[in-house]
Formats: sequence, C-alpha cells, structure tokens
Amino acid sequence: MMEAKQKTMASAHPSILLFLVFISSTVAGTTTCRDTCGSTQLKYPFGTGPGCGSPLFTPYISCTSNGTSDQLTLKTHTASYPITSISYPTSTLTLTPPTMSTCTSMHTSPTNFGLDWATPFQITSTTFILLSCQPPIKATPICDPSLDYLCASIYTCPSVVSLGMPLFPPANTCCVYSPANLDAKGELDLQAMKCGGYASVVSLGDTPTDPTHWVYGVNLKFSYGALQSNYVTSKCNTCEYSGGICGYATPGDAFLCVCKGGYNTSLDCSNNGFNQNQLQDYLWDSFSSPTMSPPSGYVWSFILAGIVSSLF
Repeated sequence: MMEAKQKTMASAHPSILLFLVFISSTVAGTTTCRDTCGSTQLKYPFGTGPGCGSPLFTPYISCTSNGTSDQLTLKTHTASYPITSISYPTSTLTLTPPTMSTCTSMHTSPTNFGLDWATPFQITSTTFILLSCQPPIKATPICDPSLDYLCASIYTCPSVVSLGMPLFPPANTCCVYSPANLDAKGELDLQAMKCGGYASVVSLGDTPTDPTHWVYGVNLKFSYGALQSNYVTSKCNTCEYSGGICGYATPGDAFLCVCKGGYNTSLDCSNNGFNQNQLQDYLWDSFSSPTMSPPSGYVWSFILAGIVSSLF
C-alpha cells in the first residue's frame, strides 16, 4: 500500500516536484545585497549589484574588490571612477578620477574624463583647471579670467615638473574651465583643447590661494528619474528604516525589501516573525529575483513542511 501511495503522490504532484527542484536552483544562484561597500554607506538608489538599489543605477554603479578592500565605482564609456563620498540629503556624490592631477601629484591624462549622457548623473559644483596647455588657451571662451588666480596658485606646486613643465610655469598655459562642462560626446577632451592634464576642484577650503588645502574631485548630482516614483522612494525609505535593503525583482523591476532574516518582501522588515503575508511576498519575489538573499533554514523548513503535509 505504501508503494502505491508513493506512486500516487509522484503522479499526482508533478508540479510539487518541479517546485522543489526550482527552489534548489534558486538558492544556489543567489547573491546578497549589502548596505556598505568598503567604507561607503549605501542607501537607495545605490546598490552593490543587480537586484540591489535602483535598476536605473545598476548599469553604472558597482562594488568591486581590489583584493584587500571593496570600492564603489561609477562606470562610463571612458573609464570606471572611484566614488569617495555620497551625500544623500543633497543627492550628490564625489568621484576621484585616477588621471586627475592634484597639488601633490600631477601627471598627464592619457584618457578623457567622461560621463554617459543617458545616466542619472550630471556635473555640479566642480571647477576644471586645464594644465600644460598650448597658448593661447586663455583666449578660448571656456576660460574664466576672473579665476586666473587658481592657475597661479596651482602652478606653485612643485609637482608641475611631472607635466614636463618648469617650476612656476607661464600662466598662459593654464585655463580655469568654469562652470565645468563636457562636450557633445560627454567628455573633457584634453587633446582637442591641446592640454596635457587637468585638476578638478570641488572646494577651495578656507584658503582659496593654497592648493594644498583644496578638495579635489568631481561632484555629480544624481536624480531618480521618471521611472522612480515617489511611491517607490517612500517604500524604500520605510524598508531601510526597518533594517532592510531596498532592491528590485526582475523582470518588471518591482520593489523588494531585502531583510536580514533571509527573505524578500514587498512590505518591510519591521516584523521579526515570518507571517503569512511575508511568506506570500517571498514566494512571489524569490521566483522573480535570483539576486536577493537566500532564505534562512527555518523559512525553508516552514515551506517544505507545508508541502510534505499536503501530500498526506
């Protein structure tokens, strides 16, 4: 009789068996969303990979490891740039392009700094100082003569010799490009402007004529875009407040809250238990998003126990 019952169960519940196989493959392929990347705190719309944060940001933002630590980066058509800070109240971030010069380290820039116009990022509150340019660079309309003192200041830095220039080089080989902008390709084309390098400044500090105290980098303003409604933003804020990480399920990019308990929900993580609504949310969202955290053992035990009991 037992053998007959087993045959009946197998034939009567092929979908159950398929479901169990699917669960196993889903768990094996999952990754975890994190709320930090290195020393950078991550909140919506930023994420550590696909399924985390906003789908609008995923193609451009990544958390990569150099072997000793993790670094948040912005990828564009020209390069990948380290993100050194994010201000969520002002919706701005700061990049430190590797080819950018500073007072202590100047070098030529073999590649252009660039952004993709389709991205949710735009330059803001940034000043480009073009260095080692062929005269008469100051005659071009991009140069702001009222800021020539910045050229005089940065040319006092001993590292100018790394650009192949003498100490205290001629001021007519420098140009302050303000407000900073990019060309039609979304690039700071130094070759077209006949310049060897550039410095990028986001703050002059308390002493505007002392380049050793300037803050170097590129400030970008980020926007959520038309696809990110106030509804989703509000749900993400609630998710994060409850201790979760905001993410999304594919296809369709539906909102998900990734909870530390090992489950995904379309609500938030405020309930410590795994109630019926959260179970329903998890079952729906886990099939849609293989990039969320795998459920903990007690959740799978709960699910499997229900399946087994339904068979008898």
